[in-house]
Amino acid sequence: MKTSYREALRAAIRDALATDERVFLMGEDVGRYGGCFAVSLGLLEEFGPDRVRDTPLSESAFVGAGIGAAMAGMRPIVEIMTVNFSLLALDQILNNAATLRHMSGGQLGVPLVIRMTTGAGRQLAAQHSHSLEGWYAHIPGLRVVAPATLEDARGMLPTALADPDPVLLFEHGSLYNSSGELADDAGAVDLDHAEIRRPGNDLTLITYGGSLPKALSAADELAAGGIDVEVIDLRTLRPLDEHAVLESVARTHRAVVVDEGWRSGSLAAEVSARIAEKALYELDAPVRRVCSAEVPVPYAKHMEDAALPQIADVVAAAREAVA
Repeated sequence: MKTSYREALRAAIRDALATDERVFLMGEDVGRYGGCFAVSLGLLEEFGPDRVRDTPLSESAFVGAGIGAAMAGMRPIVEIMTVNFSLLALDQILNNAATLRHMSGGQLGVPLVIRMTTGAGRQLAAQHSHSLEGWYAHIPGLRVVAPATLEDARGMLPTALADPDPVLLFEHGSLYNSSGELADDAGAVDLDHAEIRRPGNDLTLITYGGSLPKALSAADELAAGGIDVEVIDLRTLRPLDEHAVLESVARTHRAVVVDEGWRSGSLAAEVSARIAEKALYELDAPVRRVCSAEVPVPYAKHMEDAALPQIADVVAAAREAVA
């Protein structure tokens, strides 16, 4: 069937609400307004205000309420409007959701899913546009996932809801309008493994989320010039599927990591370090990174484009790696 990334996410939430009475959705404007990005449009009318709950503008309060509900046996889906606003709930996410199983000696779990929009490219300026998922991938006790395809947009949520520990699901804002064919029986997907989105022999291009379409386009352009690129979609940022990355690098002997986060202390830095630690002698060239400029994301379109990784940047890094 023809569908969009937004509709695939909505279908996943609808199915979860319909099949498990413990599941409910909560967040700012998720009900009557239908969600800031229209993901939950129509769900309030279908399931009612007990299952689709509009909350006050207090991320710390409603994330904390979600943690409490999860500990009490519910399966909440908490929506935070953008990743920048999630910092207002960082105390709840880091000091409570991520640590309670450890601090209780395994007696307490927090089966909570937190969804949030991440990324730039839509002229929403510095308070709505950053890619901070790498920060959360730094925290033990969390699973951090980033659906980049329709199949993952549809299938990551049910697997996340089955997890006994908190899962953070990062949806890149540039993907909501993307569309394509999705199998009628599409359902839960594995969250433990990266995926090879395009096989290749000359270079490994490693990315995730909203950067995947750019990486695939760059691979097409490089193929026209005789460079055969393998594209790996990490999918889960914590825990990383290190094996998939190292196995690919062992075949291609070159790697470029594309990450919309800032270069310093980035997820790209972590991936590069693991390649250097465990596959150094497989490399025929230094690992390259393509990241955002070290500035708050600008508002003006030409400046925003200049600050973000673009297809041309990925192509240039790949050509340097194989030169």
